[in-house]
Amino acid sequence: MKVAAALILLGGLTACGKAAPTVIDGSSPEAFAASTQAARRDLPDADRLMFDSAIATMPARRYADRDPDATARMAFDGLTAAEVVRSERERSTGRMR
Repeated sequence: MKVAAALILLGGLTACGKAAPTVIDGSSPEAFAASTQAARRDLPDADRLMFDSAIATMPARRYADRDPDATARMAFDGLTAAEVVRSERERSTGRMR
C-alpha cells in the first residue's frame, strides 16, 4: 500500500515538473510585452540574449513598415521562446528556409 501511494505521489510530482512553454501573444502591445517576458523566463540563460536580439531587431528588418511594432507582434504571435531563438540562430547563420 505504501509503495502504491509513493508511486502515485511521484507520478503527480513528475506531471507538475514540466510545464508547457509559454506561447507569445501578439494580440495587443500589452499581451505581447507580458507574454514575451514570460516566454523569456522559459529559456536557459545562454539563449536569452539571442531571444532579446530577435525581439528587438524584428521591427528594423522591414524598413517600409508603417507600424513595426505591429509587425513584430504578428511575426512572433503563436511562437515559443525556443522557436524564436531557433529562427534567430538560423537567420544569423544564413540558413533561412
